[in-house]
Amino acid sequence: MDRSELLVIGGRSGVGKSSVAHALHVHLRDAEVQHAVIEGDTLDLAWPAPWEHRLSMRNLAALWANYRELGYRRLIYTNTVAVLEADELAEAMGDNPRITGVLLTADDFVVGARLALRESGDELAAHIERSARADRRLSADTPAWMLRVATDGRTPTEVARTIGALLLEW
Repeated sequence: MDRSELLVIGGRSGVGKSSVAHALHVHLRDAEVQHAVIEGDTLDLAWPAPWEHRLSMRNLAALWANYRELGYRRLIYTNTVAVLEADELAEAMGDNPRITGVLLTADDFVVGARLALRESGDELAAHIERSARADRRLSADTPAWMLRVATDGRTPTEVARTIGALLLEW
């Protein structure tokens, strides 16, 4: 396999991106499918926020070059807006990957309950509002060819199996 594969998993805060990516990692690991998982939020988590410098894309390029040198050709990338930036992420990888995109969804009640497990007080309220704004944007702007997968009432493992079925050729 020479051409890389890029799976982008996007969705509002609290929808389960990280949990699903971890479950998918376990699923692929158990099937002995070589892959890497990168949490996009960690690529530019700094203050002040370095977004205007596109640090996340620069860091992805550096990380992927290291993975690629070691023979990796499959990347699972999670970030709220990953589904909106799939082409830019592919360009940062530098090796013309084939792109698969998944937008995870969940209703406001489910998201609020999940966010309440990791936030509190004013920070929880702000996070819920940011998540709702992201949901509206993602619902409107995610390309139609990307799969939408609801996470309401489903375990990360169940969602990962659904996504894994998309990746049969991996």
